[in-house]
Amino acid sequence: MGLLRLLTERVGPTRTRFSFAASLSVVVGQTGSLQGRVAFITGAARAQGRAHAVRLAREGADIIALDICAPVSDTLSYAPATPEDLSETVRLVEAEGRKVLAREVDIRDDPAVRQLVADGVEQFGRLDILVANAGVLGWGRLWELTDEQWDTVIGVNLTGTWRTLRAAVPAMIEAGNGGSIVIVSSSAGLKATPGNGHYSASKHGLTALTNSLAIELGEYNIRVNSIHPYSVDTPMIEPEAMMRIFADHPRFVHSFPPMPLQYKGFMAADEVSDVVAWLAGDRSGTLSGTQIPVDKGALKY
Repeated sequence: MGLLRLLTERVGPTRTRFSFAASLSVVVGQTGSLQGRVAFITGAARAQGRAHAVRLAREGADIIALDICAPVSDTLSYAPATPEDLSETVRLVEAEGRKVLAREVDIRDDPAVRQLVADGVEQFGRLDILVANAGVLGWGRLWELTDEQWDTVIGVNLTGTWRTLRAAVPAMIEAGNGGSIVIVSSSAGLKATPGNGHYSASKHGLTALTNSLAIELGEYNIRVNSIHPYSVDTPMIEPEAMMRIFADHPRFVHSFPPMPLQYKGFMAADEVSDVVAWLAGDRSGTLSGTQIPVDKGALKY
């Protein structure tokens, strides 16, 4: 009943001093660890994407920011990011003293993604870091999903991320500086999540992309790792929708346990950014092809 408690007693996110993310903040808290580098972040208008953009800017990176800033599909019930959201990300990055190129682009639009990468490299001279963060979430039992529900989630989360990688990797190789790719999967990319099997399938697919790409890019000194957040306070978390699923299918709730290090409430996006900043920098240089749960222990149930 852990997630039911999260949903019915929703409280503001609190940061725990014993979290993995918090411990990393000691390592990456030294500003300037990414000085002179350029990071490309998808889904950057709000929530995790914005937090990652601001954090990497604080560490010294210039930012290429992408977000669709529009409805992705009628099958998604939560409100999309807006152009105003992306403008706020730009403001926050610039407030950190860094430059930013931001554009409203759908990661399913291959020519537009490629053009943004080309324009970013032309403006900043290089590309060192990719945070493939853009994604969507829907609900429904697998055999009851429509084609549009399936195609939307797979098309954005898996195919869209592949298109992003296909656009960014050649620029990183050509720059010749090595680099780091952080693929934002989910706890659903490591375990079963009944009620959103299409989402889980897309996130398991990202795990496979991560591991294959880590081998393929090793010779270029480009590291590739995936992170697997759980229960992060973002607009994609819809307590009412989840409550309906659990009310209709009470057995599903056992697949969504509470977090041992934060039994109530949701994790803050900037806690995930602690891990992203660490993986983006040199202090995680021994890691590639690694899956890192950012879950405060939830996957140990």
